[in-house]
Amino acid sequence: MNKKILLALLLVNIFCAQYIVYGQEKKSEIVTSESISIETDKIFDRLVQIRRELHENPELAGKEKGTQEVIKKYLLDLGLQVETDIYGYGVVGILKGAKKGKKIGWRADMDALPNDFPDKSDFKSKVKGVQHGCGHDVHMAIGLGIAEVLAKNKKSLHGTVYFIFQPEEETFIGAKRIIENKIFVKFKLDEIYALHVTALPVGQIMVKPNELFAYQKEIGIQFKNTLSGEEVKELTSKIRNSLVRSTDGSKPWEIQSIIDPKIGLTNVNTIFKDYLITEENFRAYSKSDGFHVNAEIYETDATRLKNIIPTVEQLLKDNNYASQILSIRFIKENPTVLNDPNLTRRSINTLDTIYGKGFVTNDYGQVPYFNDDFIYFQQKIPGVYFLLGGSNFEKGMIAMNHAPNFEVDEECIRIGVRTFSSLVFERGK
Repeated sequence: MNKKILLALLLVNIFCAQYIVYGQEKKSEIVTSESISIETDKIFDRLVQIRRELHENPELAGKEKGTQEVIKKYLLDLGLQVETDIYGYGVVGILKGAKKGKKIGWRADMDALPNDFPDKSDFKSKVKGVQHGCGHDVHMAIGLGIAEVLAKNKKSLHGTVYFIFQPEEETFIGAKRIIENKIFVKFKLDEIYALHVTALPVGQIMVKPNELFAYQKEIGIQFKNTLSGEEVKELTSKIRNSLVRSTDGSKPWEIQSIIDPKIGLTNVNTIFKDYLITEENFRAYSKSDGFHVNAEIYETDATRLKNIIPTVEQLLKDNNYASQILSIRFIKENPTVLNDPNLTRRSINTLDTIYGKGFVTNDYGQVPYFNDDFIYFQQKIPGVYFLLGGSNFEKGMIAMNHAPNFEVDEECIRIGVRTFSSLVFERGK
């Protein structure tokens, strides 16, 4: 046979072999993506049970010992490497994929709230004065579910996934302490993600680049002498009127409106995108160092934050309190969640490609009153924080965090696991 023909046949065989291998790899990856929903359905009931156990046994920030044991056992049973010397009762599960790729972090918070609000569920807290009234039990169940789904697809998984179960979120301490830990620094994560269950309808996933929440500050005014109740009432009313800003007479302090399709977060003309609001009732009290008046302030525009103190200072002077003032300052000013713009867009595109265009809902505003120490991770690593709907209005379930009768439709666990297992799998490539 002619040497040229033999060479041509050889090249054809090599090409075909490479094509078959490549095709098998692509098929494997496609099957893995498609199988995520099936794998999620298989473990859904177990995840619901774990969530309910965590709900019945809540632990406050810094006391998450029992919660740590539940998470640690689950991750070890999946075959993950587990680190517990990360900070407090935190846990990190490490899943190494069979293929090269990025280092992706997934954060789930662990602590419960100190309250005793009415709870409509059949699996109420067994600990008096402590509840999972913010949904962290749901977050943990979703985190464990993502870990299990991806562990079952380890052979097709690119890179390494770090499942960070973080303590002490409610006190804004846990994330900051973890990123300072030498073990965590050595992970050198490329990207990090998290979510929070909200009052949005179950099944809805919302995100936006940059600020997700309003900037939360607490102003403290210190006077030399005590003010009467009437003086405090009059003065704080003037301070509030001098600071409060909203569009077209709207009421962004009515947080229940975030889910209103006409004025809520999903509407491009939302009332939650340009405002400054304060607490209605300022806190006034006497101490040995003087008389104090404090209040929480929520501002959407970072450039206007510098105007708050001078505005209050001028108002006090105009009302003849200049000689009374000892100090005016921010006594609390936690940073706010700040989604990396490029990574947010890529994440939306990834999920829209997998589940259909428009799968991720655009968020056009900033939520008042809430914040998350996830920002400390984002200051070191490009990160995205999603809002996950947990309400089912037809069933009377309203997942309004930190509120009486907070209730979550557990179907959001299935949606969270399926959606973000897909995202983490694809982003690892």
